[in-house]
Amino acid sequence: MAEFHIRPLDSSDTDWVKHFIAERWRAEFVVAHGTIFYPHDLPGFVAIQGVEKVGLITLSIAGDSCEIVSLDSLRSSIGIGTALIEAVKTVAQQSRCRRVWLITTNDNLNALRFYQKRGFVLAAIHQNAMEMTRRLKPIPLIGEFGIPLRDEIELELTLKGPI
Repeated sequence: MAEFHIRPLDSSDTDWVKHFIAERWRAEFVVAHGTIFYPHDLPGFVAIQGVEKVGLITLSIAGDSCEIVSLDSLRSSIGIGTALIEAVKTVAQQSRCRRVWLITTNDNLNALRFYQKRGFVLAAIHQNAMEMTRRLKPIPLIGEFGIPLRDEIELELTLKGPI
């Protein structure tokens, strides 16, 4: 397995995060549940393999919930996504969060598979939520696998007490 390490984001990563998100998400911001997030302004973690940044996760903590705002890995099947989630879970537990949650879209079958394999469960389906999102950001009508892009799916992982 290829070696990589995870470290918290710091101010030297801001420009990289902006460009990375813009390339991967078609804008410097992310929209979920009607909220605009700027990942370069959020806490998170970066995965580094050699000298290359190969993964990113950003989060937002509100009350007793920790939301994963974005998760991207440039190298599949070597554990980067899982390691990034584990880093977020640790921060969430230290912050006394009761759950880690996220939003994905109804067409993102790869994400649905990935998160459920890591213990996340379906918590809610927000039907036609993409209509609101399209008012804030250009989103195609048809998503992955030719699936009409309509709904947001909320997944969550319940945490045990603080570590």
